[in-house]
Amino acid sequence: MTADTRELYQLANAMTRNTGQAETEMASIVTRGALNVKNQWRANAQVTAGRHARLYPYTISYDVHPTPGGVTAEIGPDKARLQGPLGNILEYGTSRQAGHNDGGRALLTELPQFEAQVIALTGRLGRL
Repeated sequence: MTADTRELYQLANAMTRNTGQAETEMASIVTRGALNVKNQWRANAQVTAGRHARLYPYTISYDVHPTPGGVTAEIGPDKARLQGPLGNILEYGTSRQAGHNDGGRALLTELPQFEAQVIALTGRLGRL
């Protein structure tokens, strides 16, 4: 067994022993990340939406859903809100107009912070 394999084995054992803590902390990381993406998406949309879609940024919301062994987040325009149905057009564009990619840019902005938090969590759990 190599040193790298031994370290991975030890980390897997530590994560198994601390599954409850890992799930709780991961839920916090996902929730915080979803909030950051929502806020950045709104800020991006306020710049790009223009006067015709000035209410659109306020339709951006997020929901966090627990799943067995984890958590997921859904972030985007709420189609039940005024101008929410414009989300697909504004985000992806049409045959006549390019999309703004506000959500995609927000996600890419948050990605390094999210990855750093997950790496830090695995480091903490590996030391427990």
